[in-house]
Amino acid sequence: MTDTIELIDLIQNSLKGTVIDVLPILLVLVFFQAVVLKQRIPHLKQIFMGLVLVILGLAVFIVGLEQCVFPIGTRMADQLTDPQFLTGGDSENLKAFFAANTVDPFLYTWTYLFAFMIGFSTTLAEPALIAVAIKAREISTGSITEWGLRVAVALGVALGVTLGVYRIITGTPLYLYIAGGYLLLLLQTLFAPKMIISLAYDSGGVTTSTVTVPVLAALGIGLASNVPGRSPVLDGFGLIAFASLFPIIAVLAYAMISQWLAKTT
Repeated sequence: MTDTIELIDLIQNSLKGTVIDVLPILLVLVFFQAVVLKQRIPHLKQIFMGLVLVILGLAVFIVGLEQCVFPIGTRMADQLTDPQFLTGGDSENLKAFFAANTVDPFLYTWTYLFAFMIGFSTTLAEPALIAVAIKAREISTGSITEWGLRVAVALGVALGVTLGVYRIITGTPLYLYIAGGYLLLLLQTLFAPKMIISLAYDSGGVTTSTVTVPVLAALGIGLASNVPGRSPVLDGFGLIAFASLFPIIAVLAYAMISQWLAKTT
């Protein structure tokens, strides 16, 4: 009973916050429709019902993040970086682990695998990416397939998150990875098919949305909190930057490979 009351309180507080967050957007839309365009709002009843559903959905979603996604992400990071798990529980290995002055990145193989799989799966489920993939298929009359784009973007996110986790574990500077990635991206942009460039850059933006961001934020902070010598503030963030950059690289690479195969066949 107590848990139910607490849950209702959380939803009520989330509803209040969501209404406050959505209100500026609503005011802007109403102002331009009524004052600038001087037009009546069409299908007002449907729009109102949709607005109510959006607010309810966002409120419940935020509560779900706080009660489920963040705790699970943090818990998984805790378990995957637990010295007992990394060393197999062997006492001698534990002593060597704590006596070492540096972190051995090869101990975290399961962490890399988890990062790859969670990056891939959350991206495939990203609603914003699904919407972009559907529109890309419609506009290109099928030359860009929905699943081809989604898988390419998901692989990019997976590789980027895995590399970001490696960066957290080794403690290497973030700017080296980001600068190197953007240098590669600029080179790709020069040689990639022109029709795919804008879509590729948009694909990097839609990956960092409602599903992916909460999981990656929890994973990064959890890892940095448990890996010896890492700071949650300095090292815990940055995974989202990898999740934005590497999908662009992956989509451009996919387009360049497809173009090359088309020319050779």
